[in-house]
Amino acid sequence: MYLATRYVSDVVVDVAPDFLLVKSGDIVVVEEDLPMTEEDQLDWWVGHVIHVIGGARDSRANSLFQVVCVDTGTIRTINADLVKGILRPKSLEI
Repeated sequence: MYLATRYVSDVVVDVAPDFLLVKSGDIVVVEEDLPMTEEDQLDWWVGHVIHVIGGARDSRANSLFQVVCVDTGTIRTINADLVKGILRPKSLEI
């Protein structure tokens, strides 16, 4: 399992990356490192996760997501590690 180690006042805390916590129905931020002609800027967009695909070795670990771009409506399949954060989990829907 992927764990990031963060040090908080001499205490070691293992924190799972956000993409491991994503579930179908979540609103997420996706950041892609695409080659661009002007400056080296990162391309990011907001999407709605419609399907989660588990890994081959551990089906509980997220590997791929099918995400709908909220701006364009296009459905894309992305690697899980492109998700940089969860804006609104499905559990917070009103």
